[in-house]
Amino acid sequence: MNKEALFKEIFQANSRKIYHLCYGYTGDDDSANDLMQETFMKVWQNLDKFRNQALISTWIYRIAVNTCLSYLRVEKRQAKDELTDNIIENKSEEISDKDEQVASLYKCISQLEENERLIITMVLDEIPYPEIAQISGISDGNLRVKIHRIKQKLTELYNKNERF
Repeated sequence: MNKEALFKEIFQANSRKIYHLCYGYTGDDDSANDLMQETFMKVWQNLDKFRNQALISTWIYRIAVNTCLSYLRVEKRQAKDELTDNIIENKSEEISDKDEQVASLYKCISQLEENERLIITMVLDEIPYPEIAQISGISDGNLRVKIHRIKQKLTELYNKNERF
């Protein structure tokens, strides 16, 4: 299979998940799309360097996480709450109840620590736990405990945000 065909297959299999990951970091559709494109540009440029020591999706996730973190450092995003509040306010007139719940969930996710955002985004994208453990660098057992704690934290954040 040539590089272009391989890349097209990789993009189709992973682009939605990478978009969600980027959206989890930025809370902004345009920025998430830009970061997803930047991630896949890096994948294209380095495809011949992939050593098959891990799943290709794991490799792509690491590229996406590093791309998002670099973006956030360069942009020096200030209050995550302000960003997500603005996004939710701007879209509130045009979105349904379900979309509002999703936006509220992403607002809560944006309040988590970086590694918690990474883990819960992968859980939402239904990435297998062993792969999440490998990407995040923690053991399978610790991952399950961490996911449980993240879900508790999200529930608390969601309930607190719904009261206001």
